[in-house]
Amino acid sequence: MNLARLFIDKRLILLSVATISSGIGIGIAVDRVALAQQPGIKRTILLRADDPGNAKYEAIMGIAEIAPGAMSGRHRHPGIEIAYVLEGSVVAEREGKPTVTLKTGEAFDNGAQVHNARNAGTTPAKILAVYLVEKGKPLAEPVP
Repeated sequence: MNLARLFIDKRLILLSVATISSGIGIGIAVDRVALAQQPGIKRTILLRADDPGNAKYEAIMGIAEIAPGAMSGRHRHPGIEIAYVLEGSVVAEREGKPTVTLKTGEAFDNGAQVHNARNAGTTPAKILAVYLVEKGKPLAEPVP
């Protein structure tokens, strides 16, 4: 094989790897933005920290604000979610568990279950959520 051909082959391989890597990164970002921009819901990430016990995981703290009548839609996380209702109330529909209404000052654990949060009240609801999830995966994944 001549030197020019070897150079071209290496460039094609590097270009392919760069294109695939960029596509994966863009896909993850678009998925996170799409989930964060659902009508009636505003999500604000406050903090991210590496899990000291497992380099594959990270802790993410955020605030979810849910407008009256809005809902998150059925989804799951690539790990666990624990949360605390800061304001208002939220109806939590969790697969395999009874539906509950959570009010200001109440904490809950969604674990890794499929769940939906909806605001059946007349005032906005605000939730402080902490996720322990796999790095590089979307924070949440919609479930039909």
